[in-house]
Amino acid sequence: MRSAIQPFREFHADALDPQLLQSEMQEHGYVLIRDLVSTAALDELLSQIIIVVSSAGWLLRGSDPRQRLAEPTAACVDDDAAFKAVAQRVFCLESFHRMPHSPSLVRVMEMIAGTELLIHPRSVPRLVFPNAHNFRSTAHQDHQAIAGDAESFTAWMPLHDCPVELGPLQVVDASHRFGLQPTMANSIIPRDSALGQGWTGGAIHAGDVLFFHSMTVHAATPNSSDQLRISLDCRFQNLNRPINPANIIFPGTGSKSWESTYEGWSSSDLQYYWRRLPLRFKPSPAELVRLANEYPSPEWRSRYSRILLQMKRYYPELLDQETTPASESQ
Repeated sequence: MRSAIQPFREFHADALDPQLLQSEMQEHGYVLIRDLVSTAALDELLSQIIIVVSSAGWLLRGSDPRQRLAEPTAACVDDDAAFKAVAQRVFCLESFHRMPHSPSLVRVMEMIAGTELLIHPRSVPRLVFPNAHNFRSTAHQDHQAIAGDAESFTAWMPLHDCPVELGPLQVVDASHRFGLQPTMANSIIPRDSALGQGWTGGAIHAGDVLFFHSMTVHAATPNSSDQLRISLDCRFQNLNRPINPANIIFPGTGSKSWESTYEGWSSSDLQYYWRRLPLRFKPSPAELVRLANEYPSPEWRSRYSRILLQMKRYYPELLDQETTPASESQ
């Protein structure tokens, strides 16, 4: 593995076609498209997220919120309760869920995955404090978390210009060809041992989108600025390929639900859109029952039971009394 960071292979939104994008994804496992998404749409979403993080005390008192100058004493990361509360408020924004469905983004997604497109409903807000002492940039493959079918993809976009000092993503060229790579704890892949044709990176600007395969090794670089970095991960795949039900519902122990997410929205057109699609699940309902009854880890048996309960709620036609886990009937 070469240690030097190579520049991204990049394309402009005005010069795209399905054959080009599919060839790039097959050969390199990623494609960076410049000026794809309207910056006006990004600014609208960014403004709403800034209101959320500002009200949480994450921005430096007395500064212009649009500068996103971070309050050092508020620094937190994904596993912290304070972070989860703010990220959930961002997740509930109607504009947050509209962004993955923007026409320019969908057009490219369809070129990559096919016109029968499934946009995963649970996009992820990335809110990264500068110089957080307990934050470590880690290399990983999204398929470790997404599961389901390996032919799924991530679209990563900053909502503002993201020069190198703000910590844009880097990817390992052609790393998707090696399947699931050896990991340490928490599915972390050692940067120096990641298989592929070397790390690629560089600045990613507002309007640019980095698309990559679920098996592509990637990592966020450290945010060494004084600003909060705000970006969005959205995931997608061909509708005919199976999806992990945990990417549709909320398998955790918290209070998240689609009902609370949609509360207060001005329109219903994107609410429960995934229920109207002919989805095929992996694991299937029958496999979920077996996992809920037999998986060695009690924690994971409980998780699979929660998934089943929500599947019954949102997909009652797929489940019947035969799919009731033993833990539920006792």
